[in-house]
Amino acid sequence: MRLGWHPFLRINTGGTFRPRARNRFQPLRSFAPHPGTRWQGRGTAFVSRPSRLNCTLLACWEEGYKDAWFILTDWPPASSEAGWYGWRAWIEPGFTMTNRGGGQWQRPRMTDPERAARLWLAVAVATLWLLSVGGEAEASVPPSTLPDVTEFLGQARRQRRAARVRVVSIFRQGWNLILGALLNQRRLPTGRFVPEPWPSVAEGETKLKVIHEVPLAA
Repeated sequence: MRLGWHPFLRINTGGTFRPRARNRFQPLRSFAPHPGTRWQGRGTAFVSRPSRLNCTLLACWEEGYKDAWFILTDWPPASSEAGWYGWRAWIEPGFTMTNRGGGQWQRPRMTDPERAARLWLAVAVATLWLLSVGGEAEASVPPSTLPDVTEFLGQARRQRRAARVRVVSIFRQGWNLILGALLNQRRLPTGRFVPEPWPSVAEGETKLKVIHEVPLAA
């Protein structure tokens, strides 16, 4: 937080949390006791005094999931959403693309931060270009050509576009298209950046349905 970052920490279900204006800690599971329930509000996490943390708890257990998510953040309850944690699935592949999956960052032996910063800039621009080309290519694929994997999911098919199973990543699709254009001496594609939908937050309030602090059983 001193560096201007906003933590979004998922904790295990065995912990406890004390809502603001309450005198005792309660099990995390009491905030989202069964599928279809959620709660978010300010309070104190962790019973042990050295580890106590004043923060916001986002508790959410959606239908079709085995367990609930319990996430700690510094964001106000009305400006945060537990579902944002799902974007971790994009962050981790991004790290892979920076390394062995694309940028090959694991190979340089640079010790000068300024040189590393210039290389990072090149990697960032190249990654955006690859995702732009790959995103445009995927957006043009007719849904009818995608395999139906509903029977293997064990639950109702999700409607979000991000839930589609990709055989080839967007990054690799962009890589292949740009490489193919180079080999065939064609004009390089510029692509079009097609991001996944992201919850909008404006002036401290989210457009998503927000569950504010609600009373809990004593």
